[in-house]
Formats: sequence, structure tokens, C-alpha cells
Amino acid sequence: MTDRVPVLKIGEILLVSIQFDLEDQTVLDLQEDLSHRIVDTGAKGVVIDISALEIVDSFVGRMLATNASISRMLGAETIVVGMRPAVAMTLVELGLSLNGVRTALNLERGLKLLRRLNAGRA
Repeated sequence: MTDRVPVLKIGEILLVSIQFDLEDQTVLDLQEDLSHRIVDTGAKGVVIDISALEIVDSFVGRMLATNASISRMLGAETIVVGMRPAVAMTLVELGLSLNGVRTALNLERGLKLLRRLNAGRA
């Protein structure tokens, strides 16, 4: 049995705080859970907090990009927050540009960016 990452609803935003290293099945479960929650709640934004992660491999990097694409198709913008410098360097070294993934240094800045993006879509 794998751990599942909770997807919390705060107003029109879903918050995903990843607090442990993700196994491949956990990543796939999160992708499915998040897409269903967006549809069920009508969320307009998703914030994925990865500040607890010290290492991100190429699979998790691709998951971030894939989740952002799926969320956008379902009408929700995604912001990844809390990326550590070592994680950013690893992603660049792996050649993952995370196209379509918006980032912010922390949760506060991520929420501010999300509000600005959603205000522009209204």
C-alpha cells in the first residue's frame, strides 16, 4: 500500500503539499486524485508545495509538468512553490524545463500569482 498525498480545498484553490519522497505509484495516484478534485470542486487553481522535497527525479519532474497540463485543460492554473535550489539545479541538469509550469518561491507568492492569473481570466 502506498501513501496518498492529500489534496486540500481552500476556496477555489486546491493545495497539494508533498511531504515525503514520492514513489512512482504515489505520483500516479496524485495525478488521478488531483484531476478528479478539480472537476468535483470546480477549482480554478492548484498550488503544489514541494518545499519538503530534497530530491526530485525525472519522473517527478515530468509529473509536475503533466499535472500542470491536465489542470490547465480542466480550467485550473497550477503553481509549484517551495522549490529548493538543489532541486532546481537537478531539474535543469536532467534537461527538464517544466514547460507550462509556473513557479513561485513560497506559498504566499504562489497564492498571489494565482489570484493575479485568475483575475486576468475573469
